[in-house]
Amino acid sequence: MKTSGWINRSIAHEFELVRKEYPVVTITGPRQSGKTSLAKRLCEGYAYANLEDPDTRKMAMEDARGFFRSFPAPVIIDEVQRVPELLSYIQGMADETKERGQFILTGSHQIELAAAISQSLAGRSALLRLLPLSIEELQQAGFQLTRDELLHRGLMPRLYHEDIRTGTLYAEYFQNYIERDLRQFTTIRNLNHFEKFLRILAGRVGQVINISSLANDTGVARATINEWLNVLEASFIIFRLSPWFENAGKRAIKTPKLYFTEPGLAAWLLDIDSPAQAARDPLMGNLFENMVVVEALKTRTNAGLMPNLYFYRDGKGNEVDLVVRHHRTLYPFEIKAAETYSPEMAKGFKPFHSRFPGSPPGTVIYAGDLEPKSEKGAFINFRNTSEFINGIK
Repeated sequence: MKTSGWINRSIAHEFELVRKEYPVVTITGPRQSGKTSLAKRLCEGYAYANLEDPDTRKMAMEDARGFFRSFPAPVIIDEVQRVPELLSYIQGMADETKERGQFILTGSHQIELAAAISQSLAGRSALLRLLPLSIEELQQAGFQLTRDELLHRGLMPRLYHEDIRTGTLYAEYFQNYIERDLRQFTTIRNLNHFEKFLRILAGRVGQVINISSLANDTGVARATINEWLNVLEASFIIFRLSPWFENAGKRAIKTPKLYFTEPGLAAWLLDIDSPAQAARDPLMGNLFENMVVVEALKTRTNAGLMPNLYFYRDGKGNEVDLVVRHHRTLYPFEIKAAETYSPEMAKGFKPFHSRFPGSPPGTVIYAGDLEPKSEKGAFINFRNTSEFINGIK
């Protein structure tokens, strides 16, 4: 299953807008999410430098001015966080020109790169986040996959451009992550413990993070668990969904839920090796929720918006799976893996609307095809998540 053509990325529109507004555009995101392909396709004729290449990186580190003579603007610089000293030179050149879109930077470590940009390129660079393919992008490219096929296969671009088996790709991805990224940012004394930790995390996708339980089950200290979580989030392997509270201080201290940025990686870590196995897996509901939540995340970031995604849980245990905050309005969503329509799926909205009576009716995102709507809410098929969230005004 592959396409010989380019899969259009939804973020392209936002990229073209900011390229006309800023001298520098920085694209962050996980490895293999398509950052380089996007930049090269939309910036034909630009010079190109990859700082993963040892010789290129050495030149950039030892002779920055010589580097820019060899790779003059307009230029695409991949994995720029490998040589953050370049950003000071880019700052100077950006200030000396009125041309826009002269420097296209990519990076796969968001905390380190964001810190470097805020220090050297504040006000000079637009910052975009490109995640793996969305379900919407796949559909527009002609791929019509079932719920279980998507859960098993995931959404990494290479799976749809190359003849490569799912398990092979994720095994390679995992190994490259440890060798190329992880050891740059933290010390892993026992790789077996870390791999066990990742598999435990996959088994708790969609659940509130419990640091003590993770430490006990992995056999490492709580401080190590916190460090590993931070590194995994910084390198776009996981993301944390915060609970909604009107008080931002409470949101900062309350325990978030955990999701994988690439649902296919979570399935691989759980040893799910076929769509049929995905359908039978006890965690299928959690994996489906993960896939829908990350689809909402992609929809927001592809449009250049802050994610503003949360979940809601009150003191009585009533919960709404996803809350999208847009222009101070809270939009509640329930996520159900079932393929059969049932009005009971919407019962969780009642306590939410009692607490937030001004909120719009709720929406159930599920795997069925019926999409009834009423004053109390709507049901939509998960493939229409992006379209629905883009329609929020």
